[in-house]
Amino acid sequence: MALKAFADLSEKEILALAIASEEEDSRIYQAFADEVRDSYPHSAKVFDDMAEEERGHRTMLYDLFRTKFGEHLPPIRREDVKGFLKRRPIWTITALGVERMRREAEIMEYQAANFYTKAAEQSRDLSIRQLLTHLADVEKGHERKAGELTETHLTGDAKAEEEATRQRVFLLQYVQPGLVGLMDGSVSTLAPLFAAAFATHSNWETFLVGVAASIGAGISMGFAEALSDDGSLTGRGTPWIRGTVSGLMTAIGGLGHTLPYLVPDSWPNAFWIATSIACVIVLIELWVIAWIRSKYMDTPFLQAAFQIVVGGVLVFLAGIFIGSA
Repeated sequence: MALKAFADLSEKEILALAIASEEEDSRIYQAFADEVRDSYPHSAKVFDDMAEEERGHRTMLYDLFRTKFGEHLPPIRREDVKGFLKRRPIWTITALGVERMRREAEIMEYQAANFYTKAAEQSRDLSIRQLLTHLADVEKGHERKAGELTETHLTGDAKAEEEATRQRVFLLQYVQPGLVGLMDGSVSTLAPLFAAAFATHSNWETFLVGVAASIGAGISMGFAEALSDDGSLTGRGTPWIRGTVSGLMTAIGGLGHTLPYLVPDSWPNAFWIATSIACVIVLIELWVIAWIRSKYMDTPFLQAAFQIVVGGVLVFLAGIFIGSA
């Protein structure tokens, strides 16, 4: 479909596009506000104020349009104009969190300022040019205005409150499912891996068992986490994010001590070299798990280390015992 060049737009069409743009931007800011209102009420107030300003701009533009051209807006859409500013789908922004919404707001204001500047240069009507120039100046100052709104609504206590909420969301959506997956992958795969190792004394066969156990556990844990909770009441986020995090960390936890068995069987003492490296990696994995529990789950490090090491050693010994039988 042939698009209309911006330079070919009439003043009537430019005003109509400006009205539509302000209306859409106000709805986007309102959607941002509604999305974060429960978790970040102070940021929601910032977006509420920005939406109200955009509605005010639309009113100014429409009042001038009616004075110049009457009530009815021409049927021209933003997507009909070549190179006209585009807005990203709202759901691709809100899913990325409040900071992403703030950055998107800055981009929107920058694009709007450019539009009004070019539109003012193209206009021949004095009153239209004055209004467009005024709105260009307003939009250019909106980054500063957004900062002022942030300072107004995000006081020290409010910022601390929102930072605490952000950390809680990060903990619920990423750390907890990731930790569960890492623990499951690191510990549950020990028994089948070392059972295969001591049963076959073949590095390649042990590697295949380890890869199969790790990937299988990852898929299982991913689906289990995703299906356990839709996040609507617990605030743990979307199931697919938690499932992906848990599944990946489960697979990583198992693959960590599986990779040493890529040592070729043709090497002298290849089995014991691979097994020794795998044991060192297991100890590192257990230490990392204990550290994560200590840092994010308020568990004393020594207590976390004792719990993880005891469980890991028992599973490890079970694998060796079964494989050597």
